[in-house]
Amino acid sequence: MKKLVVLICLLLIAAPLGAVHAKTYQVSVSQFVEHPALDAVLKGFQDYMRENNLMIEYRVHNAQANMGTATQIAGQIIGEKPDLILAIATPSAQTCAQALKKAPHMRNTPMLFTAITDPLAAGLVKDLEHPGGNITGVSDMLPLDQHMQMVAAFIPKFKKLGVIYNSGEANSKSSVKLIREVGDQMGFEVVEATVSKTADVYQAAKSLVGRVDAVFVPTDNTVVEALESAIKVCEQNDLPLFCADVDSVRRGAVAAMGFDYYKHGYQTGAMAQRVLGGAKPADIPVEYQEVLQLHINLPAAAKMGVKVPQSLQQKADKIYR
Repeated sequence: MKKLVVLICLLLIAAPLGAVHAKTYQVSVSQFVEHPALDAVLKGFQDYMRENNLMIEYRVHNAQANMGTATQIAGQIIGEKPDLILAIATPSAQTCAQALKKAPHMRNTPMLFTAITDPLAAGLVKDLEHPGGNITGVSDMLPLDQHMQMVAAFIPKFKKLGVIYNSGEANSKSSVKLIREVGDQMGFEVVEATVSKTADVYQAAKSLVGRVDAVFVPTDNTVVEALESAIKVCEQNDLPLFCADVDSVRRGAVAAMGFDYYKHGYQTGAMAQRVLGGAKPADIPVEYQEVLQLHINLPAAAKMGVKVPQSLQQKADKIYR
């Protein structure tokens, strides 16, 4: 009987000790805009944390593609004093990084970026292998030479490629620069159609009609949010539309060779676990996703006047019929 009483007492003592170790972390999230790819990033991140038994209290903020709102969110996050900041997409990462610099009391707060094309050009890190400071993350930099080869597989010997993007987004400017370099090598011309907000996407797409052989949308948050506007124009004018993210294929693009953004977020979750465990962002190299997937939308291809070769269908990871 005495042994039973002792055992019960030990269990009662151990319970609160276990509760202390099961810390609940505060994670503030700044997401630039709602669209399937970025939503998948956040879900992948949250699923990783849940599956690895990390107790997280989230404060999720969405700027709805408004830079002013993104800046306000960054200031709000500083006031929340989280254990970790998660910035999804370049504009959100830049505004959060700037807010951190202005808050000396937050100098040790770690920040992870995700779905960022070029963290160097965005001014988020000084070195990809040795980021320094308290910021690192996972980049979605794409091998754009492979993307252009994909377009050529659907549209052999195309000469002019229209690219719709927000010239105010650092990641998009970096992508267009790389596309131009690939164009010089492959022998096609890039025709730019720039936007500053989602309402501009329809007119930007219309401006390319009759001037290009195909249209490409990089991982541009502003354009992807209003992708249906570009799809409508391309369907009405037999103008093939290709994208850099596979989520856009389900919505009506002909094809994309891109990342699974859910896995992208999941990978960022694994990095967050290391950081919350004590690893310093300064010592964690920027990571990339390497495996590409080819998604094809056959009904969309037909609406845009594209006949998809059987050889491409056999290579596809996913086909929408």
